[in-house]
Amino acid sequence: MIPLARRLQELNYNIIIGSGEEHLSLFLNEMPGLTYINFTGFKPGYSRYLPQYLALLLKTPLLLFHIILEHIRLKRIIREHAIDIVISDNRFGLWNRKVTTVYVTHMPLIPLPKPLRFLEFFGILLHRAIIKKYSSCFIPDLPGELNVSGRLSHGIRLPDNVRYIGILSRFITPEPSQHENPTKFQHNTVILSGPEPQREILKQKLAGLLKEQDTPTVILEGRPDKIREIVMSANIFYYNHLPASEMKEMIIGSESIITRSGYTTIMELISLNCSALLIPTPGQTEQEYLAEYLSKKGWFSTISQSEIEAGISLPSNIAIWSVEIIEQSSLLLTEALKELLEKHHKKG
Repeated sequence: MIPLARRLQELNYNIIIGSGEEHLSLFLNEMPGLTYINFTGFKPGYSRYLPQYLALLLKTPLLLFHIILEHIRLKRIIREHAIDIVISDNRFGLWNRKVTTVYVTHMPLIPLPKPLRFLEFFGILLHRAIIKKYSSCFIPDLPGELNVSGRLSHGIRLPDNVRYIGILSRFITPEPSQHENPTKFQHNTVILSGPEPQREILKQKLAGLLKEQDTPTVILEGRPDKIREIVMSANIFYYNHLPASEMKEMIIGSESIITRSGYTTIMELISLNCSALLIPTPGQTEQEYLAEYLSKKGWFSTISQSEIEAGISLPSNIAIWSVEIIEQSSLLLTEALKELLEKHHKKG
């Protein structure tokens, strides 16, 4: 959402951010001076014992209630703030017939474990029905073989209002990032993300392994809602949060990178020409699929969280495949926004 908001700001649109408190802290740090609305999304939560898809299935009634609630609340927000375009990130209820609405998702297909894969078709049908309620659907990926999301958004029939917009990243600049001075690599970087308890579980596992290494480790905890501070323990430096510019420098200056295989993190690493060791959140089928898919392409390495106990091999963070992806992404986003805004103005 941040790169999309910035692009619309460049086009002189007035931006209003609606989000839960945790993400609002991130927006406040990255895009100060905007209008902010506390508009919490559905939080499925994670279980220590159940796979994520099963935990979410058990909370389906709560999800449906939340969809209805946010759909009703959106009507009031549109009226109070005179909004005429709504762009939302995987929010099922934020469509409205009176204004232009855009649904952003990287997975029209929600992956299930192999024994249940025959049920994915029903999920595709349901997701397609949701997408059709919106004016447009943006998929942050490329349409051809040079793609990031694999079967999550390719090889299935998509509604006519779907547009690929290229990868999105806070770090994308007019000139693709390059490793200009490899001799500056002085640390390893761990990027934490996702809800508890799995975030803390991974942090403790990795800290136990990396504290004995000669190379220092930086752990980026991804907590913009916390007071910014640096804590050192053994050979590890913990940062609650870093602004985008400092985080970019920290990542590029890494000898090796370890992270979850969340889609936003992957897009940001690609935009920086960086590879990483991906550790998917246990039971989260989307992350497990992305880690496997991208490791088979040779773009990233992967290991399961349960395999960490035996030790890890840290790959180099240097990659050489992003220039074409960045160039295509810029063109795709420009074309998609142009089409969207032209349709909006005709509708107005």
